[in-house]
Amino acid sequence: MSSSRLFIFGLGYSSRAFVEEVKDRFDWIGGTTRSADKAAALRPRGIEPFIFDGATTESPDPAIAEALASATHILLSIAPDERGDPVLRLYSDAIAASRPRWIGYLSTVGVYGDHDGGWVDEETVLKPVSRRSVLRAAAEQSWLDFAGARLLDLMIFRLAGIYGPGRNALVNLEAGTARRLVKPGQVFNRIHVADIAGALAASLRDPSRRIYNVCDDEPSPPQDVVAYAAGLLGIEPPPEVAFEDADLSPMARSFYGENKRVSNCRLKSDLGYTFRFPTYREALDALHRDGWR
Repeated sequence: MSSSRLFIFGLGYSSRAFVEEVKDRFDWIGGTTRSADKAAALRPRGIEPFIFDGATTESPDPAIAEALASATHILLSIAPDERGDPVLRLYSDAIAASRPRWIGYLSTVGVYGDHDGGWVDEETVLKPVSRRSVLRAAAEQSWLDFAGARLLDLMIFRLAGIYGPGRNALVNLEAGTARRLVKPGQVFNRIHVADIAGALAASLRDPSRRIYNVCDDEPSPPQDVVAYAAGLLGIEPPPEVAFEDADLSPMARSFYGENKRVSNCRLKSDLGYTFRFPTYREALDALHRDGWR
């Protein structure tokens, strides 16, 4: 039986959850991080670390290229920059030569842009608004072109707003940073990090060249999530603040410039995935029960 080796570009919050989900399926797991301190923390988790900062690296690292030569599965979780995708720029030849059985690319539902609260799915024409989403859409296309030219399977996963242990409304309320901003008609999809890991794991069984939205069942007003979390904690929610009166960073304000409802039907039908947390209520209930920090 051939060995299975997973290499991950960008061992962040979602990637680490994926590792925990699938670590028993692989004979070896390696991946990149930006600092020596973070690299040292990966070894006890059974991950061989490599230092890589796509924004500053100008030439391939021979150690990474060597790891890619035997990688059977590759997960890409690094944001593009003005020059494009750094992994594609530096390691496309190595990936093409290794011909991995599965390539996963973590993108964002931000590539859809604003649809005035209407529903979107994977066939919706992209019209990204923010610069980061414009870059992400371009990176998606570059990876699709790369995979198509080399007849490689590539699965793009467009993620909604990510939350989970340590990153959720309960934590924000406890820290005093939660706000109930109200913009009439505004909704967001979300996704618990455990469902990102579960969806990626499900895709390993049937690699293809397809795009999947990874988001919950219920696009909801953000103030409702904060109010529900406050109820679980038995405290009064923070007062509502009108969006136009809120003091927001340009990035935070840009999120509210995109209003859409994202469908996850393809993920369910193609991969047979059943969500562990179909809405924020089940997720916050579990976090409150099991520890949310």
